[in-house]
This record gives sequence, structure tokens and C-alpha cells, in this order.
Amino acid sequence: MGIERRKFLRNIGLTMAGAVTLRLPVVGRAIAGNSHHLLTTRQPDAAWIASLYERGTVTTYLKSRNELQYIGMPVGGIMCGTVYLGGDGRLWLWDIFNKNQEGIEPKEVPYNANVLDGGKKVRSRDGACYIAPSKNIRPLDQGFALQLTYGGQTIIRSFDEASWPEISFEATYPMATIRYADPSLPVAVTLEAFSPFIPLNEDDSGLPVTILSYKITNTGKTPVTATVLGWLENKAAIYSAGDAHERVNTVVNEKNWRGVHATVRVKSGSNEAFSKQYDYGNLCLAALGNKVMVNPQLPAGGLSATSFTMMSAKQAVKGTGEKLTGSVAIRNTILPGKTIRNDYAISWYTPNLYFNNIQGEGRYYTNKFTDAVAVINYVQKNYLRLSRESRLWKDTWYDATLPWWFMERTFLNISTLATTTAHRFRSGRFYAWEGVGACDGTCTHVWQYAQAVGRIFPALERDTRQRVDLGIGQMPDGGILFRGEAEKRPAIDGQAGTVLRIYREHQMSKDSSFLQHNWANIKKAALFIIHQDRNGDGMEDTPMENTLDAVWDGEIAWIVGLCIAAVKAASLMAAEVNDKEFETICNDYTQKGQRNMESQLFNGEYFIHQPDKLKGRSVIGSYNTCHIDQVYGQSWAFQVGMDRVIDKEKTLSALKALYKYNYKQDVGPYIAAHPGGRPYALAGEAGMILNTNPRNEEFPFGVKNAWQLGYFNECMTGFEHQVASHMMAEGMTEEALTLTRAVHDRYHAYKRNPFNEIECSDHYARAMASYGTFVTASGFRYHGPKGFMAFAPALNKDHFKAPFVTAEGWGTYTQKGGQHTLHLKYGTLSLQTLQFAHTGVKLAILEGREAPLHFTEENGFVTLPVGLVRLHAGQSLKITIA
Repeated sequence: MGIERRKFLRNIGLTMAGAVTLRLPVVGRAIAGNSHHLLTTRQPDAAWIASLYERGTVTTYLKSRNELQYIGMPVGGIMCGTVYLGGDGRLWLWDIFNKNQEGIEPKEVPYNANVLDGGKKVRSRDGACYIAPSKNIRPLDQGFALQLTYGGQTIIRSFDEASWPEISFEATYPMATIRYADPSLPVAVTLEAFSPFIPLNEDDSGLPVTILSYKITNTGKTPVTATVLGWLENKAAIYSAGDAHERVNTVVNEKNWRGVHATVRVKSGSNEAFSKQYDYGNLCLAALGNKVMVNPQLPAGGLSATSFTMMSAKQAVKGTGEKLTGSVAIRNTILPGKTIRNDYAISWYTPNLYFNNIQGEGRYYTNKFTDAVAVINYVQKNYLRLSRESRLWKDTWYDATLPWWFMERTFLNISTLATTTAHRFRSGRFYAWEGVGACDGTCTHVWQYAQAVGRIFPALERDTRQRVDLGIGQMPDGGILFRGEAEKRPAIDGQAGTVLRIYREHQMSKDSSFLQHNWANIKKAALFIIHQDRNGDGMEDTPMENTLDAVWDGEIAWIVGLCIAAVKAASLMAAEVNDKEFETICNDYTQKGQRNMESQLFNGEYFIHQPDKLKGRSVIGSYNTCHIDQVYGQSWAFQVGMDRVIDKEKTLSALKALYKYNYKQDVGPYIAAHPGGRPYALAGEAGMILNTNPRNEEFPFGVKNAWQLGYFNECMTGFEHQVASHMMAEGMTEEALTLTRAVHDRYHAYKRNPFNEIECSDHYARAMASYGTFVTASGFRYHGPKGFMAFAPALNKDHFKAPFVTAEGWGTYTQKGGQHTLHLKYGTLSLQTLQFAHTGVKLAILEGREAPLHFTEENGFVTLPVGLVRLHAGQSLKITIA
């Protein structure tokens, strides 16, 4: 067997087995022996539900609980490849060499049931790293170590799991804190590791560098000499370098930093042809400061006292068959009770990024840098700002009243941008797979679920809408190729989702220039959707590709509703550009569509798929089943602050049906009875199944044996997050938290990498739908061109605090009773209108103004025109409502 039996058994039963020691909430098992056997589930107990709402503390994984081995937090800069930070502080994986492999570790793992293609194996795109998590992938040797001298003795201790009695990892993406504990030593050591991450600043967040900052405190009573040594093996051109090449380490002395530049070259002749290899490039290991010891070649024989001394050599050269490792070190004398900090950085430069038949090549960072040394120079010169702003964002994000675990899970999936799922060409074009190396073309029907990027780095999404979806990918009839130039046809859900994203990107702009510039093509994209309604009833019914990789016939609730939402967004944009005629066309479509969807596609409990009148159920579809995306259009509407596009009562009924039939506190019995799906949730774990058959129909999906039927029996986190965000918006707070917590617990570090939500390959883009649940938990709505912002917290309403990001700035919103405060931390913020959830308002006062604000009150909200207010970083806006 390819996977060890003990490991496999441990994985499938882990939630149950580890619940006591890990204090993970175990949410029970399915109820048997009733008319909905394997469909209905009993609710978790009151204590477990109460725990979901608790603020709690940062999730901290410990060596003593065996929780470090699978951790791989991306710490390499967005769109710069993948470098993982391990649970013990070592860097691993190193997928920075443009290999474009499928999965972080291409492999096939034997499984106990058929998976999709009928074979009993799980590939990377099937979830291999879910049932057999990757660890310890180290194509190059890298690490740090500590030498301590005190009381007449010298101790050398590597910063790795084997060398310390206890190590803790605080999972606060984008900056992790690791603590090394040994009561026998007179020091406390803390590592802070990150790559600069600053919302709204995609360039400084896209640096190919990892920063490791070590803090050492003398906890003893006598001085301590502490030396922190870092080393890095030269693996430039890791795959293509051979006998004709040699690697070179050169000492670099720059202002306020020193380091080792790791390069590769041909032994004789010109380097020009070799320099075009996909993995060609260089790396740099650096220590910031003026008292740095540098060795171009670490002495052989492992770590010893000699390793911590400075050599006189300025360069070292080795053949590619020999190991060449450079090192840097900083020595400190620390008095009792004092703390020192040493900052290190590792950069890389692998410029030759290519994809077949795609309009773009090279890496974006090559526009600013010529090699890895130039990257370090930039980081050093801007270190105070880069680290301060990155830390400011981390502190701003986690300084909230929402539960810690919730803030972690809803945000950490944006780390997908810092993996080889996502790339940025030299031209500035954003390009991405669905998951690492799987399914190309920045697929519209997958990426349209991902809410995080449009909110944190909106410029990337605006450019993608304009350059790709409304440019490279748009056909004359308005259809958008769902994989850009890698495809020849549109996908209907991707088309609708892209129109909705265009509306989001407009809202996340400072003015209307994006909308005005692209309106003609936006209108064509919306008309394409309207034209897919063949019988004119407002319900799309043209057979077309969708995200479940099939062409479905008939009128399908989740697609119909999504198209209604998209056309509604188009009508709102038409109103803004004063295109009254098209606004009317859109409103006619949405009104008909909503009326007919609610009357024809609602079966009294949930929304369904009405078969094509001629084909019936002879083709694949969801038909009378309970499908996870059935009211997705309304979910999307909440993400962009639109009114209802589907009746509230019927929508709530549908969501309750999903929780009743599709959510499983233990998926084990269900997936055992319904094999064929990929293992994204295992026995003992909770999750929401994609499609269930509450009416017990014999062939609920029409066909008997299509390979896509396996999808219906899976738990895919992107869909789960979408439903959770919708439940949160509709007031189903308990259900939303339960579903989000189910995902969070499935990705506990004891079982697998918490930072790698898997679908079709690792770091799957759809998982970034998780940010949408944060949006609806805050009740955040924003329209930059109109200067409009609103909040309506879904929980902790009397004392609420959470971050916000707008077109030009970000900060914190606080609500205490009738006191509302916007404190801007970064950038600028222009406002004209604010809206808060309040009733019975008698008076509204803006701090600093003598006259009370005019206001209107409707549907539980108070709307406050504040005139034109422009805040700068450090400033606040305070409003009192009584």
C-alpha cells in the first residue's frame, strides 16, 4: 500500500480520536433509523454552539501535541512562487523555480474507494495532500541555529523541532510568531516570519523575499553571548544545471546589510543560452545590520563552533554535484533582562516564467529588480516601512471582537496568492490556475467565488476584468471565454459571476473611471447573459458549461439566480452611466426572472433544476435534489450591497434545507453510502455535501454513471464558505459559524496544513470565498465612487470592532452602543454617506460639527449624509446616534 495503514486510519478517524487531547469540538454523528437516514443530523449541544461565539485567543499549535509537522504557511510574497514556513520555523517546499507542477507534491495515493475516474487512487488534483499531507520537502538545505555562551559553557541549538522541548506556532497570517522554549536555557527566543503584506499595495506585497526576525531575551542573571546563524544552500537552476555548470557563492557587502549571493554559470563560454532556462536565477541570504559575519561556504562536518566564526574568503565555487552552502551570522551580548533583535532575509530571482499559449511571460518583479541582491537592497532601504505596515495590517485584522478562529479562517486563504496557484507577468497581467498547477486560465467559474482578492488587492482584479475578461477573453457577442485564451467557449456561471465581479471592482474604485472606460464591453457581457434566455421568461436555459464541468440543460435554480443577480448588477451600473434604455432592459429581465424562479423552481422547501422540456432527465443535472449553490445569486447580491433578488422567505427555506440535508456532523456514513467523490472530508469530520437527494429518487441526477456525479458527494470548502457567508447575511449566524468551524477543524494542524484548503489541487482559488463570510459578519457595504460605507454587524452588535478595506485606505470600525468610530490606519478614505443598523433614531452628531446631521431611517437602517469627508492615516471619524 502506498499510504501507511496506520497513517490512513489516523486520518480518517482523527476528529473523533483527537477530540479530547486537542479540545476540538466533535459535532456528533448522523441519526439513523428514520425516513431521512443519512440525511438529517442532530444539532450540536449548547456548550459547543456557545464556544463558536467566544472571542478566544490566537490559534497556537504546539510541538508537544504533534501539531507542527504539516504546517506550511506561504511566506514568499504574492505571485512570487511558494515558500513555506514550517511549524518549527524552517522554510520548506521552495516551489520558486517555475516548474509549474500539479500540486505542491505531485503524487498518487491509494484510496479505499473509487474516485471520479473509477480508480482507487487519489492524485494531487483529487486531494492527495488531504489524506496524505505533505511535509519535509526540502530541495535545498536552509536553516538557522543559535550559539549561546554563558557561565563558562557554550551550547549550539538548531531552530528545528528536534532541538527544543517545546515550540509554539501562532497562526496569524500574514505574519507568524514562533516561540522556542527550553527551561534549562537562560533565554527566551521568538521568531517573527513574513513577507511584506500590505493591503492595497500589491507591488510591495509581491516581493520575492522572506523575512525572519529573531528576538532573544536574557531571562537569567548574568550576561549571555548569543549568535544567530543562518545558512542557505545554493540551488540556482536546480533542475537544469548539470556537469557543464558550476555554482558560485559571493560575499556581498552593502550599506547596512551583508550576505551571500548564490548564482550559477556555465564553466566556460557564454551564459546567454543557459540564462533562458525556466529555473535559471539566483538567491541571496542576508542579515541586516553592520556587524554581520559572512561565509560563502559553510565548513563541512555539520554545525560546530567553527560554523559561527567569520572566514576571510569572498567567494566559493563548486560543481553542481557538490554541496555549496553560504552562511551569515550576528553575535550579540545580552545583559540580564534585556532583549535584542536580529533581522534576516532570503530573496530569490527566477525570472523565466512561461506558459504555453498564454499572452504573458516573465515575472512582474523583474520590472523593479535585476537580481536577488537588488531585492535585498530594496527591502533593507524600506525595511522600517515594510515591516511597520505589514505588522499594522496584522494588528488591525486581528484586533476585532469577532472570534479569533473566525478571523483566521476567513482571511488565511488569501495566502493562495503567495503560492504557485497565482502569478503576475512582467506586463502586470494577473494569471492563475484553479489550484497549484491544475486547470489553467484564471477560470471564471472558479475565481468568481473568490472574494478576498477584490477586497484586499482591488487593482489586481480591476486589471484582470479589463485586460482579460473584457479584453483577451471577450468574444464579439459579449461572451467571455472562461479560461481566457486557453478556452474557446464561455461558461454561463463564470459569465454571470464576472459581471458581478465587475460591479464589485467598480465599487472598490475611488471614482467611476473603471466603469466609464469599460461600459461598452460590460454591457455586451450582460446582454450575452440576457440572450441565453431562449423562451424570454427571465430564466437562463441555454445549455452551457458550468463549474461542475458539464453542460446542463433546462432551467437551473443556481444558474438562473446567479444570472438574475448579474443582470441586476448591470442595471445598477447602467443607472450610474445614465444608460436608461439598458437599465430598463435589465430590470425587465430581473423582474421576470425572479417571479418565475420563485414560482416555477421552488418545490415548497428548496430551489430545484427544472428539466429541459424535450430532453427531460436524460442528461446530467441537479433536478429535484438539494444543491449547495441553489440560492448563490442572492449570496452574491449581499457581497455587493444589492437588494434582494430572491424572496427572503423562500431563500431562508432553501438555506435551512441545506443545513438539514447537506450539512453532516460526521460525513463518514454518507460518503460510505455514496462513494465516488474526492476525499475533501473524511469519516469523523463535519462538512456540507454538494448535493443530496431528500426525496429519495432512484436516479436523482438523471444519468447513472457520468464521472461528474462524484462531485455531488464531496465537501468542497469554496462552496461551503459561499453558503456560510450567505447564512451569515440572512441572520442564520449559528449555522454560518458552525459551517465555517467545520472547515476550520478539518484543517487543524494535527491533521493537515491549515493554510492549504484543497479542491482540484492545492491552495484552491475558490476557497477565498471565505473572506465573504467576514464581509457579511461585519455587514460591510461600500461604494467608493459614491463615497458610501455601511456596517450592520451580525454578532456582537452592542460592542463590535472589525477591520475594513476601501479603495484607497484601510482601518478599524468600532461600534459601542450608539457610538460609531472609523479609525483610518493606512492610506486615505473619502466619504459622503454612512449607514448603520439602527432604529428609533432621534439625533445624530458628527464629532467636530455643531449642527446635528440630517438622517433618514428605513428598514432598520439609519442613513447619514456627512458631506464630503476625507480622512488620512491616523485620523478618525466619530458619530453618536441617540
